Amino acid sequence: MPTVAAPEHTAGVATPQPSDRPGWRQRLSRADVTYSPYLYIAPFFVLFLVVGLIPLGYTAWVSLHDWRLDSTERSFVGLANFADLLDDEYFWNALGNTFSIFVLSSGPQIVIALGLAVLLDSGIRARSFWRLAVILPYVVTPVAVGIIFGNLFGDRFGLINTVLEGIGSGPVQWHADTLPSHLAIASMVNWRWTGYNALIFLAAMQAIPRELYEAAVVDGANAWRRFISVTIPMLRPTVIFVVVTSTIGGLQIFAEPLMFDSQPGAVTGGSDRQFQTMTLYLYERAFRNLDLGAGSAVAWSLFLIIVVFALLNYLLTRRIASAGEARQ
Repeated sequence: MPTVAAPEHTAGVATPQPSDRPGWRQRLSRADVTYSPYLYIAPFFVLFLVVGLIPLGYTAWVSLHDWRLDSTERSFVGLANFADLLDDEYFWNALGNTFSIFVLSSGPQIVIALGLAVLLDSGIRARSFWRLAVILPYVVTPVAVGIIFGNLFGDRFGLINTVLEGIGSGPVQWHADTLPSHLAIASMVNWRWTGYNALIFLAAMQAIPRELYEAAVVDGANAWRRFISVTIPMLRPTVIFVVVTSTIGGLQIFAEPLMFDSQPGAVTGGSDRQFQTMTLYLYERAFRNLDLGAGSAVAWSLFLIIVVFALLNYLLTRRIASAGEARQ
């Protein structure tokens, strides 16, 4: 069979080679992979800039001025508004009330939420019903919570005092006395937020690999030992998150003491300011006294206090968790 000779290349003519330059579809695909994540998260940062950072910066600017809502005159006063706060006894009273209510609410709230999460993660019947039940208080509006607990902790006709009188204890002045009023407001906060935090803990518990519990059972660990050695260390990031968020919310408490006041529309936190918090004090200075400069100074003071406490709680929680892991 005759062979066909391959055609000879013409001298001076280059053989066509495939192009190394990517096509427009490939470039579009690479751009999609590179820039799409930034486009997806961009709306959050845009909204955070508009409703977060810009108002925060504007509030800082206002706090440095003599800025009243009933006057058009504006004058730069530097840190004078902050210096006035340090000399105001009502500021320190509000700060002390805020810390007291925060301690009475956040600590028990986290402990009870953790206990509820353990129960909801166990083999109880109707678990879906109980999980729905613990989140229902979070759905109730703060106004309704204030009305309900205002009647429960009424000074003359409240259900709590009726029970106390039935067991031989005298009635408690829940609105007039400082510590009882703080306990009542802390009860409102705990009732509303404990179930929410319990579901956060529950979601984190269900993400723990069951193999760890099985290995602990094989090693002879009882339920308490499994909770201490397995559950708590694995929940460390969630515990830090809950502690920080409860700190931020606890120091910003506003609706509960506002609705607990027996005088409608009052922002002084009782007749003697016995449960006036920082946010109520801010509202009074800015919108009742029409001193927006002083109110902005209160807002920035509260912001800095929250940042400091959040960092301290974060570092303390991490140190406790790390110490617990080191002992294991």
